[in-house]
Amino acid sequence: MNENQINKAYELAKERYAAIGVDTEKVLATLQDFHLSMHCWQADDVKGFEVQAGALSGGIQSTGDFPGAARNIDELRADILKAKSLIPGTHRLNLHEIYGDFQGKVVDRDEVTVDYFKSWIDWGKENNTKLDFNSTSFSHPKSGNLSLSNPDKGIRDFWIEHTKRCRDIADEMGKAQEDPCIMNLWVHDGCKDVSVNHMLYRHLLKESLDEIFSEKKENMKDCLEGKVFGIGLESFTVGSHDFYTAYCSKNNIIQTIDTGHYHPTEIPADKVSALLDFVPELMLHVSRPVRWDSDHVTIMDDNTQELFFEIVRAGALNRVHYGLDYFDGSINRVGAYVIGSRAAQKCMLRALLEPKETVAKYELEGCGYKVLALIEEAKALPWAAVYDEFCLRNGVPVGEAFLAEIDQYEKEVTSKR
Repeated sequence: MNENQINKAYELAKERYAAIGVDTEKVLATLQDFHLSMHCWQADDVKGFEVQAGALSGGIQSTGDFPGAARNIDELRADILKAKSLIPGTHRLNLHEIYGDFQGKVVDRDEVTVDYFKSWIDWGKENNTKLDFNSTSFSHPKSGNLSLSNPDKGIRDFWIEHTKRCRDIADEMGKAQEDPCIMNLWVHDGCKDVSVNHMLYRHLLKESLDEIFSEKKENMKDCLEGKVFGIGLESFTVGSHDFYTAYCSKNNIIQTIDTGHYHPTEIPADKVSALLDFVPELMLHVSRPVRWDSDHVTIMDDNTQELFFEIVRAGALNRVHYGLDYFDGSINRVGAYVIGSRAAQKCMLRALLEPKETVAKYELEGCGYKVLALIEEAKALPWAAVYDEFCLRNGVPVGEAFLAEIDQYEKEVTSKR
């Protein structure tokens, strides 16, 4: 479509939404302030840049061998910038510790400092990209099945020191960008088969967390991420959802909802209103599980859409941070970034366009059929025309037009790696 067609379609959509009490201009302004935290690990299949890097471990797995994965920090940054140029709005970047600018030096995880992330801080400023951060407990000789909950004090102290240093780095990032850096803490700790020391492991994890969080930081925010299980750790997870829900609630810490980390019959959206009366904020890791924590590319599936509906319905837009977390090595990786990011934006847009006040009024009045009817009718409203207008105003390709740019980038850049 050309610009004139996009504008005409939007004007019709604007009138249609106005008829049910929705101001699309206000919605577009809100969507402009919706900042995704893009995950750096999609570009290279979670390999990172450690000189001494080993195989991916810790209950996670990246599948596929599509050509063109980023091999170094420059290629990864170029891929991320290309993806960002095809996604409307202004977005953040989420880094794992293993993506430091180590410049050929062997730097163990308990030795890392902000010096290895200064070039990232400078890159963020140059490219209008604020940074978030993660400690990295997997893919290391001392990872094993247990890290922060390991009965071996030497191993446990190693990971405590690593996590403390990551908090220091996140704090420096937040200070430099004048906006809090959100640091996510996820450890894979668990047992492959039957175990009897569950209480011990959880007690040790609690003690480790208490020590890690004992020093307050002004320029970063901590969040904790639970999980049902990991590959090779199927029988028991130390940092379960129950454990972290209790810990975050008691200690006023942000809880992370990773949409791939629940039982297939659980609906992550329901966690939003269940948690927000007890924790200060939520962090999202938006992924797509296919029967397990497979980290498929985010799409507009029912669970993702319902998650964003619940955030808007709860009035929680300013209490939720929005990160992506998937790593598909079987398709064009830049394409995966764009598809997943746009899908998350579309889900948020549809949630913002819902006539929430009218539906809520009907529900409180006991008009159940009107609630159901209006929600169903809203599904068929011209939300796509509003998203096309959003893309146009942000100077990025509308609709499927981004495909040609990704194909060209693959031809000129990634296919030559």
